[in-house]
Amino acid sequence: MTSSSSFVIVGGGLAAAKAVEVLRDKNFDGHITLFADEEQLPYERPPLSKEYLAGKKTLVDFTVHDSDWYRDRHVDLRLNTRVESLDIDAHTVTAADGAAVAYDKLLLATGSASRRPSIPGSDAEGVHYLRSYADAVALNSILAEGVSLTIVGAGWIGLEVAASARQRGADVTVVESAQQPLLGALGAEVGQVFADLHREHGVDLRLGAQVNEISAQDDRVTGLTLADGSVVGADAVLVAVGAKPNIELAEQAGLELSDGGVRVDASLRTSDVDIYAVGDIAAADSPLFGTRIRTEHWATALKQPAVAVAGMLGESAEYDELPYFFTDQYDLGMEYAGHAPSYERVVFRGDRAGREFVAFWLDGDSRVLAGMNVNVWDVLDDVKALIRSRTPVDPEGLADPAIALDSSSGR
Repeated sequence: MTSSSSFVIVGGGLAAAKAVEVLRDKNFDGHITLFADEEQLPYERPPLSKEYLAGKKTLVDFTVHDSDWYRDRHVDLRLNTRVESLDIDAHTVTAADGAAVAYDKLLLATGSASRRPSIPGSDAEGVHYLRSYADAVALNSILAEGVSLTIVGAGWIGLEVAASARQRGADVTVVESAQQPLLGALGAEVGQVFADLHREHGVDLRLGAQVNEISAQDDRVTGLTLADGSVVGADAVLVAVGAKPNIELAEQAGLELSDGGVRVDASLRTSDVDIYAVGDIAAADSPLFGTRIRTEHWATALKQPAVAVAGMLGESAEYDELPYFFTDQYDLGMEYAGHAPSYERVVFRGDRAGREFVAFWLDGDSRVLAGMNVNVWDVLDDVKALIRSRTPVDPEGLADPAIALDSSSGR
């Protein structure tokens, strides 16, 4: 690519900022336009439900780069500007203000939005969602000693907010339709660990519970009515039932979709040779697992841009990283690596009751699909090696802390 080339990046999160960083680090001297539909500079989102609500970080701490950084790298940064349409044939994107920008290569890093189920009463004042900094500011403003917060959904966002709210003295109820928290992400065996954790810290965790209505008085939320007729009082309600990938641009333009996102190959190129996609929206071919994987994790936003940028510059690269995520809730810290949408069994190594263990998800051939270390550190590389080896292991040996945890534990 030459200095006359023009690259456009659509997105206001970590992935977009990293793409700019990699482009300039690789000496791309063409024009870069970055569209972000929020007024804030591109920032990381995990702290919104973690350190920000816990009072440990402010926006500046998780803003990827300051405004001077973009200026010094000659980036045409358009904040608070939403891209409304994409014309593949004309190679242009058009913003809500009518401005059209031409591109030679385009990177979509549009992220996700909060899912908003059609619950009666969800438009009442005091009903919150958490995806943006503005959402976090609004939620943060009501968290205080004695405030009653009810959370719909026991996924990562719901549980992280529950932990932060309890640590600030709020009374917290979590309502979840599944029989365990994090059931889709971790399965019942490890989900129970998180159920026990939150109940021990005073959360009223209601599992297998359906929400019929968000109740309100004078348009102000007062709580929930559940399907069994019970009523949960609340000063505020957080609806945290997952994320919806922002694929509207790609869909409108006719790009191929898959697995709820934009289909990309291992180089993160879409069905159009001049358009790449990264982050939450990218349903990417995985060379390791031989399937397509779409993950809504910080590590994906951090690492995928380098691969996409290589492709945009005409280089060869494949994204072969293992999915990875982490959480900190109360005194529990954990890391998860791998991909186990279905599994045969879970093997625990260490003290499960004391929450110091490593869990492994195995397939029917006793191959490790994923692993999670809980309050046990310096083992992640070994866990990843087991997953990458794709060889059967001895489950009993895997569970025995006296046996070294590395790829040689295979049978």
